Amino acid sequence: MATLKASFLLPTLDTGIAGDVLPDQGNRGSGAIHVIMGPMFSGKSTSLLRRIKSEISAGRSVAMLKSSIDTRYAKDSVVTHDGIGFPCWALPDLMSFPEKFGIDAYEKLDVIGIDEAQFFGDLYEFCCKVADDDGKTVIVAGLDGDYLRRRFGALLDVVPIADSVTKLTARCDVCGQKAFFTLRKTCDTRTELIGGADVYMPVCRKHYINNHMVIKASKKVLDSDKARAESCVETVAAMI
Repeated sequence: MATLKASFLLPTLDTGIAGDVLPDQGNRGSGAIHVIMGPMFSGKSTSLLRRIKSEISAGRSVAMLKSSIDTRYAKDSVVTHDGIGFPCWALPDLMSFPEKFGIDAYEKLDVIGIDEAQFFGDLYEFCCKVADDDGKTVIVAGLDGDYLRRRFGALLDVVPIADSVTKLTARCDVCGQKAFFTLRKTCDTRTELIGGADVYMPVCRKHYINNHMVIKASKKVLDSDKARAESCVETVAAMI
């Protein structure tokens, strides 16, 4: 009898749900989000540029964005570690892009590429607007973790709403095996420290752990020496 009652209820439920479904509204929901992530020197920017150039070859209108704090190779271009460049808009945030680009010009865009996406605090909000509301494709490239292997910025927040996620690897600078992590070669503890091969190196798990322990030990020695030096200065100053 319970089964019979359920069979009567189902059509009613289906009818109610169908009545709540809205008809298509222009481009809403017709966009896509693609994420390219990995450690430094894994070819993220190269992969992004390859996909952007493919979109251009297909006749689609494209714009490239990057954070204005990244001025390593050029201020107004996305440049790979191999020196390959592509003109871009350097911005402090993403949500201001449509207005700065021009609303009419923005409406005609098909694809937006974002390099070094971890530096944008409004990344999630922007990706939702571009793909869900405006029906455009956004291709995001950036670091998924910082030098301490912690989440970096909002890039991982975009993964649940992405159509595809590509995790790239580099080659360990120590042994040549696959590198999943970025090792900072200095004792600077700032999360956002812009640099290239002079500051960072890609490493495998084994050499991340081994070298990170050495760097931590070195920092303790340096901090201890600094504390001793400051103490000596204070002592001498008190004697004068």
